[in-house]
Amino acid sequence: MIWYGLLVAAVAAERVAELVVARRNERWSTALGATVTGQGHYPAMVALHTGLLGGCLAEVWLAGRPFLPVLAWPMLTVLVAAQGLRWWCINTLGPRWNTRVIVVPGLPLVRSGPYRWRWLRHPNYVAVVAEGVALPLVHTAWVTAAVFTVLDAVLLTVRIRCENRALATATAPPSATPSPA
Repeated sequence: MIWYGLLVAAVAAERVAELVVARRNERWSTALGATVTGQGHYPAMVALHTGLLGGCLAEVWLAGRPFLPVLAWPMLTVLVAAQGLRWWCINTLGPRWNTRVIVVPGLPLVRSGPYRWRWLRHPNYVAVVAEGVALPLVHTAWVTAAVFTVLDAVLLTVRIRCENRALATATAPPSATPSPA
């Protein structure tokens, strides 16, 4: 269980690194006149992702979940791949990436890296979903994986709609952009 706690702590540290990058990028974006939308669902997203980390540890400890190598090693591989995809997204978007929905008006959509595939508009969320399943299952915390997956599906539905609206407004031609009242 100690090594699993260290793994969850490493994922938590990665989240802190993301927040540092996001704050820096938010300053860059707002300096360029960015708009922030979707603030209503952000606290729920933070709580859900924090709950994932806590739920992994609590379920393993309280329910005495076993370590099953046949499940653990493939899930660890998925987890590492998800982290790789997440940081590929962050690096590709550069200062545009954020944990919040922040869009700088007039900038074209990024069409490189994992964003080059038009059928996969939100590759970062593929990483989120994969991690939400894999991290708990590394140590058979299947209840945490199931609960997170269901709640994350609801949250991602809201989040993706919000992002799509924000991106459509920000990248619309000037004649289609609503004028300020």
